[in-house]
Amino acid sequence: MRDAVIVDAVRTPIGKGKPGGTLSGIHPVDLHAHAIRSLIERTGIDPALVDDVISGAVGQIGEQSGNTARWAALAAGLPESVPAVTVDRQCGSSQQAIHFAAQGVIAGAYDVVIASGIESMSHIPIGSQAAGQDFLGPGVAARYPEGLVPQGISAELIAKRWDLSREQLDAFAAESHRRAAAAWSEGRFAAEVSPIKVDAAEVNFDETIRPSTTPEVLAGLRPAFKSDFWQQRFPDLDWRVTAGNSSPINDGSAAVLITSSETAARLGLRPRARLHSFAVVGDDPLYMLTGVIPATRKVLDRAGLTLADIDAFEVNEAFASVVLAWQAETGADLGKVNVNGGATAIGHPLGASGARLMTTLLGVLEQTGGRYGLQTMCEAGGLANATIIERL
Repeated sequence: MRDAVIVDAVRTPIGKGKPGGTLSGIHPVDLHAHAIRSLIERTGIDPALVDDVISGAVGQIGEQSGNTARWAALAAGLPESVPAVTVDRQCGSSQQAIHFAAQGVIAGAYDVVIASGIESMSHIPIGSQAAGQDFLGPGVAARYPEGLVPQGISAELIAKRWDLSREQLDAFAAESHRRAAAAWSEGRFAAEVSPIKVDAAEVNFDETIRPSTTPEVLAGLRPAFKSDFWQQRFPDLDWRVTAGNSSPINDGSAAVLITSSETAARLGLRPRARLHSFAVVGDDPLYMLTGVIPATRKVLDRAGLTLADIDAFEVNEAFASVVLAWQAETGADLGKVNVNGGATAIGHPLGASGARLMTTLLGVLEQTGGRYGLQTMCEAGGLANATIIERL
């Protein structure tokens, strides 16, 4: 049976996803192209050998519309003969792109694939694709007559259900910033980030990391999602989620080169990891963000591994409450979770985050000498992806 391996992975620096952010002057297609081009240059592979480019993007409207993956591939200089497709599994879009790419290689449909992701939230603000329209429809409304909720409210419901205090959320967020700042200062991100030029200056940092952040500083922030409407519907909530213990709004892209061991050997490429096991689940769309819990169990079962076998975890920090609820249910050692910081600090450029996490997970395994890594992401609508890789 064929396998699927990761030859290399690279990401851009992550910028603030608002006007004036370091990457906000770059068109989303060109920002995406930078990661793809960097991947080709780093591996030295003939781009004509790429069978497909599978890319994640959430805001597929405006400058990220029209199958944005195709235009990024062309902007990166890939031959016109290389096809591309854009997928949407919300925040897990580029993790799903990695799954599709690896599954295609294992099935024998592909030999060489690029899986990537993009989100320029300074150009395409979150939710833009809905354009004020009802994207659920009457069938969903009938199934959930009390109505579904925004992700911030789901994060509050999770904090309440798992009895996660404001102090716990803020302490977790501050630790994420501390770890990310340390990773940069100690050079642990150097191998995964491809600097990008903006107005002749080289950008080589993640803009939303705040090294001076402390739980005491975060304690001064107001709840981000409290309103009279939601307070009336959920009177038991005491509003613990803030901008400080949630992921920020960001611009960024990342790309991963996937092939088989056989093809890598033929092309003289040295794989960094094997894509071991995959899982995707659906969960309660009201709580929305808890799918990472069953996804973790499912991928471990498929892999024939236990939690103790995993040396490093990347769990997307959409909200601190999501990761802490996941930890409470799984019993994972937080010392192995998001070792180099997470999205609370580094950022969460939606469609790019799955590939960004995979890029970081590879680095953590190599830096620590770990064998197995597990990555999981919560996704809008009550979905989650999980992936296990094995360092080679």
